[in-house]
Parts: sequence; structure tokens; C-alpha cells
Amino acid sequence: MSPDTADLKQQAAWYAVQFVEVGMVVGLGHGSTAIHAVRRIAQMLQDGALTDILGVPCSLQIEEEARRLGIPLTTLEKHPVVDLTIDGADEVDPNLDLIKGGGGALLREKIVAQASQREIIVVDVSKLSPALGTRWSVPVEVAPFGWRSQIAYLESLGATVALREEADATPFITDQGNMILHCNFGPISAPSRLAAKLNERAGIVEHGLFVGLATDVIVASAEGISHLKRGESDARN
Repeated sequence: MSPDTADLKQQAAWYAVQFVEVGMVVGLGHGSTAIHAVRRIAQMLQDGALTDILGVPCSLQIEEEARRLGIPLTTLEKHPVVDLTIDGADEVDPNLDLIKGGGGALLREKIVAQASQREIIVVDVSKLSPALGTRWSVPVEVAPFGWRSQIAYLESLGATVALREEADATPFITDQGNMILHCNFGPISAPSRLAAKLNERAGIVEHGLFVGLATDVIVASAEGISHLKRGESDARN
């Protein structure tokens, strides 16, 4: 019987946790795959298999869960360099560039990723894609002031844009008090070029294109675990 998606997510996350070492500052990612890593770290701390680590949560939700599980936490103000972060992704291309932020935590996730010496992404095999944007839209976090003015700009770049909403049709608000526009660009031929266009626009706080940030991608499939590393041209083979 082949493993279901939840099992694969857990396998990828547990594999990544083996790289957490005593004394590390560890980024705790947000999302349905990364949460397995958070819970595994907590279990290892409780069992004594891991000691003397500090976590930097990528969202308020993960901060709350980590506190509940007894993981000691810190901040980037106290520890501006993160040894290792374990996080998930919505889509991964052959260059190990990513779309992230489907859970709405992309700003904090990118801040922590940029502060990390090693960014390990954990996914099940369904997240692999020939090109970013093939299966997933790009979340774009925008300031509430003038947010509608961003739509025309994003459409001029080729996106179909939709405001992220809660179940009651009110706008989704991020941990930083911003809004999310889901932007469907279709397959993106040059993610770095699109990222630069998004970066130069006032009012766009951050976007879900994570280009050049992942050092490792752990992929779980029915055939087992694959460990892809940035710079290895044959990583997908």
C-alpha cells in the first residue's frame, strides 16, 4: 500500500530534522509539512535525543504551537544568524527555486530564510514542477493602503489577480497586518526577473518567489526520500 500525502510529508520532515544539531538556532517553518518537523524536534527534546537548541518561528501560529510543545524560542534580534531552517514549499522547480506562502506567512518565512545559513525545504513529490507557476499562483503581500492600486500593476506583468479571503469573505490579514493577492502568472520562464519587478514596486511588501534561497530540498515519494542540493546539476536524476 502506497503512503498517502500526510505520510510523505512526515517522512520528508523527519528526514530533515536529522540535520539539527546540539546548540543550533533553528528556523521553524510554517505549513502542513513543516509542522511535522516542529513536532519531531519537540519529541526529540522531550526524549533527550536533542538538547540546547533555540527556535525562531516563522509565524504566530507556529510560535504558539512551539511554546505549547516546549521548544525554547528566541528572536532574530537576539540571534540574527539562523544555523538551519526547515520549511515547506508550494512548488519547487528544477533549479530549487520555490513558490512559498500559500499559508500566508511568506514575509516572515523569507526574513528567516535570508537569515539562515542552510534552508532545508521539505515537500512531497507532488510539489515538484517543471516551472514555477505551473501548478500554483504567487502570493503577493501588499500594504493595506492603496492595495487595489497594486492589482493593475500585477496585471500588467501578466497575472490574473485575486484577493485572499477568509471563509466569511473578509480579507485575509497576515501576521504583519497586510493583505495577500494571489497572482496566477502561468508558467514563469524567468522567476528572478519577475521577482525583481515585484521588488521594485512600492506597496508590495513581499512576494512568494523564493529564488536562490533553498540550499536543500527533501522530497518524499512512494519510492523513498530524495535529497536535492543546490548546485548539483543532476539533483533530480
